[in-house]
Amino acid sequence: MSTPEKSDLTNTAATPAAGRSDDDWRRELTPEEYHVLRQAGTERPYTGEYWDTHTAGAYNCRACGTELFTSKEKFDSHCGWPSFWAPLAEERVRYIHDRTLGMERIEVRCANCDSHLGHVFEGEGYGTPTDQRYCINSISLKLVPAADDTQA
Repeated sequence: MSTPEKSDLTNTAATPAAGRSDDDWRRELTPEEYHVLRQAGTERPYTGEYWDTHTAGAYNCRACGTELFTSKEKFDSHCGWPSFWAPLAEERVRYIHDRTLGMERIEVRCANCDSHLGHVFEGEGYGTPTDQRYCINSISLKLVPAADDTQA
């Protein structure tokens, strides 16, 4: 998976696509989900389901269901994609140095199924506890509302 443009920043190998073949992923995901999750595509800003959502709950990987982020770490960055200042736990995600498109970025993937989630940026001055912005594609996530959520 590592290429000259992308290098793994973790020292552990992810579970190979959670045991699914490429054909399995194509059957299980919509074409849009497949493009983002399996081909590292990006949805257009301000078009995703969760970019402006304030519902309390957990954000799971749309491909495998692993809980990745919570609404407690979600914040309004006004960038057009859901933004979080930290994952639920570091072992839930993995990082890849991404030099594609002439940029230096850190790609974020699900550690369980190796699906593309988005990118993480730091030092942008958002005033979050970590000074990081996990810019995640809505289509990579599935929100599971908290049982006591009264916001809709």
